[in-house]
Amino acid sequence: MTEMTTNTCPTAPHAGHARTARPHAALLRHLLEMALAMVAGMLLLGPLRTNVGTSLGLSALLGRADVDAVLMATDMSIGMAVWMRYRRHSWAAVGEMTAAMYLPVLVLLVPFEAGLLGADALLLGSHLLMVPAMALAVLHRRAEYARHPAAAPAVRRHRLVAALARRWPTGLALLMTLDMLLFPLVPPALFLLALPAAYLVIGAARGRLGERRTLALQLAGLVAWAALVLAAMTVDGELAGWLVAAGWLGHAVWDVAHHRGDRVVPRGYAEWCAVFDTVIGLAVVLALSTR
Repeated sequence: MTEMTTNTCPTAPHAGHARTARPHAALLRHLLEMALAMVAGMLLLGPLRTNVGTSLGLSALLGRADVDAVLMATDMSIGMAVWMRYRRHSWAAVGEMTAAMYLPVLVLLVPFEAGLLGADALLLGSHLLMVPAMALAVLHRRAEYARHPAAAPAVRRHRLVAALARRWPTGLALLMTLDMLLFPLVPPALFLLALPAAYLVIGAARGRLGERRTLALQLAGLVAWAALVLAAMTVDGELAGWLVAAGWLGHAVWDVAHHRGDRVVPRGYAEWCAVFDTVIGLAVVLALSTR
């Protein structure tokens, strides 16, 4: 009997590996679902509130960038909250994720109202900072987000559908940067600091900065981009814009390296950030080239 029991034990590690792999996939799936729910909220509620506001004579108020940024966060929060409750998330988790939508807007409203930030920079910065804020909210309740209310049966999908599902961070990044491609501009150089800072914050939350070499590399990246920001704010004219473009495109290379090595941040975030940074960098180049 002892031998029979012992012989059945080698299968246990494989089961344990499967259990540890599933939460990671569930986290990515939940992030994708919430991101799509946010986009759906903007697409459905944005035109609705615009029409209602126009009929009430509030067109001038709705045309303000600060009001638009807050309403944008509201549209995304409603869509996300509805989906999260459908997925049976707790009200506390819904509240934290809603705060992650509003906090970047409220933080950037301070320099905007002081005249230090433009309207386009306010909207772009809000989108940029929402992603690490969402990631932190998910990591704070990773046990809850790793759960799924019902196990979905395996469904055979077309290869193209499966490929698109795997590349959802790329699709999300392209969707979020569509405005920048249509209406290219040069965002403030200070936004570059959010790129290495997000890696430090997310890496610390995931416990991936324990090795001295890893932490030193991330701090070196923060110093390098801080120096680039300082240089861009010191020089004038087109040179400052080209430095900003170099900062965004350079961080895209940083993202690809971390994605390939599966280091510091989740691979889905690194993929999203690489595409996002590349599009922003190319939009800056396009804005400078068409002046």
